Amino acid sequence: MAEDEALEEGEAKKKSKLPMVIGLVLALAGAGGGFFATYSGLLLRGADSTASADGHGGGQGNGHKADADAASAELAKIAFVLVDALVISLGPSSRSTHLRFSSQLEVERSHQEEVTMLMPRILDVLNGYLRAIEVHEIEDPAALIRLRAQMLRRIQIVTGEGRVRDLLVTEFVLN
Repeated sequence: MAEDEALEEGEAKKKSKLPMVIGLVLALAGAGGGFFATYSGLLLRGADSTASADGHGGGQGNGHKADADAASAELAKIAFVLVDALVISLGPSSRSTHLRFSSQLEVERSHQEEVTMLMPRILDVLNGYLRAIEVHEIEDPAALIRLRAQMLRRIQIVTGEGRVRDLLVTEFVLN
């Protein structure tokens, strides 16, 4: 009798895995189909694009012009301040001898002169940070995102909160 109960439990466990496998396959197929539909534009289109494609715009076509005007007004508020290129010598344990780094700062036009005036301090902070980090961190291909975030935070501390919106790395070359 004990053997019969053990066999029944073993059979019940084998049967319970099949619905789980089927559910997993269906979930993956659904996720893949949803991704394809969204990525290809079949799903989640804006009301303006479907209305203009049907030819039944009904006055909604002016939304694109309003969006473009708002975007151009927002772009008019932005200025870029060029940061002088830095050449950092790397240690003897490095595969490369120098790091060449150049960037630009995204600022609001109202703060452009203030940030330009603080450029010697910005260069000092960037130079000090890039010299202080380990060589293996610089050589890591995925490190640029982390380094960029660290440098932006240091620049924002030097310039004051709200003056620098972003740091755009234009050159990060190891040679």
